[in-house]
Amino acid sequence: MSDDSGRATSGGNDGDDGKGGQGGEKAVGIVLVSHSAQVAAAVAELAKGLAGGAAGVPVAPAGGTEGGGLGTSAELISAAAASVDRGAGVALLTDLGSAVLTVKALIAEGDELPDGARLVDAPFVEGAVAAVVTAATGADLDAVEAAAGEAYGYRKV
Repeated sequence: MSDDSGRATSGGNDGDDGKGGQGGEKAVGIVLVSHSAQVAAAVAELAKGLAGGAAGVPVAPAGGTEGGGLGTSAELISAAAASVDRGAGVALLTDLGSAVLTVKALIAEGDELPDGARLVDAPFVEGAVAAVVTAATGADLDAVEAAAGEAYGYRKV
């Protein structure tokens, strides 16, 4: 199920599926969806590196197609989301148009992503860094989403 914001809902489940992060603590998972496997992997590496390694933050790239080409894959996105689900929700950040559409379709289907999976409206690189840094503090999904979205305001000049 999903609500009007594009958030997956669980129909009253509190999101505790018994999966624990390091030390049994819940952690927000982050999936970086790009049309390119290399871009997704590089942004994941950059975000974790700038967050001091962020060892406790589950981050997974979901880039390209199963065959290694450019594009997006619902299967790769679903697998990445499942791999980072620790019971505190999953933030999905996307690069371009069809990546957004693919994530929205997965959320609408209701059973393709973990409960609490959420499409986050944020710039891809800056939002990923902000999301990982915030998740590393133990913040909840709402705070991770807010931090990533605030990255739109980062001025370069």
